[in-house]
Amino acid sequence: MTDTLLPKPKFRSACSVEASLRERRSVREFRAASLSLASVGQLLWAAQGLTASTGERTAPSAGGLYPLELYLVAGSVEQVAPGVYRYDPRGHRLRLHCSGDRRRALGGAALGQSAVTGAPAILVVVAVYGRTSAKYGSRGDRYVHMEVGHAAQNIYLEAQSLGLGTVIIGAFKDERVRDVLELPPSESPLALLPVGARQ
Repeated sequence: MTDTLLPKPKFRSACSVEASLRERRSVREFRAASLSLASVGQLLWAAQGLTASTGERTAPSAGGLYPLELYLVAGSVEQVAPGVYRYDPRGHRLRLHCSGDRRRALGGAALGQSAVTGAPAILVVVAVYGRTSAKYGSRGDRYVHMEVGHAAQNIYLEAQSLGLGTVIIGAFKDERVRDVLELPPSESPLALLPVGARQ
């Protein structure tokens, strides 16, 4: 298994939270420019990065159970070969999950949406429902869905701060996404967030 250490996240920027909130828009078209490894790392950290040595993360989670997993579908990311990578929050690194550029196949699973096929990278949010339902029963599903929203909004705001664009996509065929990304049966794909430089 190949690991790629990500640059340390930055905790200050020239763009305030308020400015990001005001300027944030869904972006579906991207320039043909590669993403830097630092930008990818910052986006992943914003979604699920650690904020304390005791394991707390950037997005709230019911009971601190953290059912979400993040994958990076890399097509054009500097210093990263095309492939699917799992984000490891504890080590702030990428772990190779499977090789090869999967953007076109993922776009097909997302009903042919050009935002997916045209982005240099896609962040995929998946859930392991059992982590939350073991404590909260059927109510846990609701908490997981809330958490996806928290993580996605963090990605939106961080993308805006970095001068990038993104959009959350929920229209896709679950089983095809599972097949394209070679996900284990315990993981359910919930959101795709293509990201890239704005046109």
